[in-house]
Amino acid sequence: MRERVNEALAFLQKRVDRVPEAVVVLGSGLGAFAEALEDRTAIPYDHIPGWPVSTAPGHAGKLVFGSAGGRFVAVMQGRVHYYEGYSMEQVVFPVRVFGQWPVRNYIATNAVGGIDHGLVPGDIVLLHDHINFMGANPLVGPDTPFWNP
Repeated sequence: MRERVNEALAFLQKRVDRVPEAVVVLGSGLGAFAEALEDRTAIPYDHIPGWPVSTAPGHAGKLVFGSAGGRFVAVMQGRVHYYEGYSMEQVVFPVRVFGQWPVRNYIATNAVGGIDHGLVPGDIVLLHDHINFMGANPLVGPDTPFWNP
């Protein structure tokens, strides 16, 4: 995986001349945020070596670089999911690439349901923990200095 991560990173660095301050992963219904970036550079996922291609409805499958509020960011219009048949290695591949750049801020968004009757559509919900019922773990694999400096 290390070689594939390095290949994808080299591809992106040839197209983008600086390190993004943050990565924002857009969930369903939020794709328009990327369209509002200034000085945009959009790269379809299937052009990036090794990058998994999103199949979920509403996920455009593009990595968009640009400025938001004066900050240079990378915005993922969609992501792949374990339930789509991707391996955990494929699911975490973008995280590994950005970690090697190194991008230090990673914001993941998604559509979410909740049992709190006080929640209404459009509310922002911040998670501080979760219970993994998937039967798989994205952290499985060798614990090496390459991934954990």
